[in-house]
Amino acid sequence: MKRIKVNLDKQSATSYEICIGHNILDRIGLVIAKSNLARHYIVITDSNVSSLYREELLTALKNVNLNVDLIEFPAGEISKNTDTVLTIIKKLINLGADRNSALIALGGGVTGDMTGFIASIYMRSIPYIQIPTTLMAQVDSSIGGKTGIDLPEGKNLLGAFFQPKSVFIDLQFLKTLPDEEFKNGLSEIVKYGIIDDMELFNILERETENIKNRSMDLLELMVERSCKIKRGIVEIDEMDMGVRRILNFGHTIGHAIEAESGYMIPHGNAVSIGMIASARISEKLNYLSSEDRNRIEHLIRSIDLPDHVPTSISMEGMLSKIRTDKKKKGDSVHFVLLKKIGVPFINGSVKEAIIRETIEELRK
Repeated sequence: MKRIKVNLDKQSATSYEICIGHNILDRIGLVIAKSNLARHYIVITDSNVSSLYREELLTALKNVNLNVDLIEFPAGEISKNTDTVLTIIKKLINLGADRNSALIALGGGVTGDMTGFIASIYMRSIPYIQIPTTLMAQVDSSIGGKTGIDLPEGKNLLGAFFQPKSVFIDLQFLKTLPDEEFKNGLSEIVKYGIIDDMELFNILERETENIKNRSMDLLELMVERSCKIKRGIVEIDEMDMGVRRILNFGHTIGHAIEAESGYMIPHGNAVSIGMIASARISEKLNYLSSEDRNRIEHLIRSIDLPDHVPTSISMEGMLSKIRTDKKKKGDSVHFVLLKKIGVPFINGSVKEAIIRETIEELRK
């Protein structure tokens, strides 16, 4: 396994490792057993992932004599809510989970976000481990300790910063990932290239066919580079008070699209559209060249990511969601914009008229 250390403080109390490899479930069990993190482990997973991997993971953990149980919830963003959280917590109580227990999030971003949130509040916090099974979760949501659940008013409005004890990335999971979910994760890799890594952006431009064919060597490179970018930004700004906000490139409009669709449009697809919108706003405000904006749009389209806002999505509903975005400060919504590819910055003075005009351009 390749190991990437996330160093968050001088005492290393909240530091942890990201471990990346192929077919590593057995080794994950050994590493967890050696960590002596807890006396009781509870795997939290959704109904889709459970049917694919529950037996393999439970066997790996039981083979090293770990005491392990499993809780399953219905798959989908629609489950990422207070009702599901309370249902899982009641099941934890019935299983006898206490301060000597630890949770294991096996799944995508919904599972990881919700498991981390439950771990942060159950008995005033218990440890948890991330085993992300989607490309989106492997390169983004499993790293950095952002946890949360959705409310009707918007995405991730309840949550906490609570770091996992470790993140295990098994690239083998990507072989069974549906095409739509694979594309969902690609958008976050594109985001890393746009905001931080011109070389990664160039690789994505050159390797579009190999990306679509899921070349494992290329996937390993992209996942590792993405994890290192996320690690570096989180180490500088763990609590999302400054530079970490650049990771929200495309997310302000993306989250609004996602929420207004009733979460029928997946997160990555919504962010893909949001990145085009943010690039166009950057160009309108004379920060970004038309050449760079064209490159961004061309890359997104060339790997078959969404590039328009469905006309079924309410304009007023989207604007309402943007006004209540959790990154809002006073009357300003903080947009991440671009000066050029690889040079993002935060702007809190984008007028609603420009936002409206840009969304209208992208409606089809």
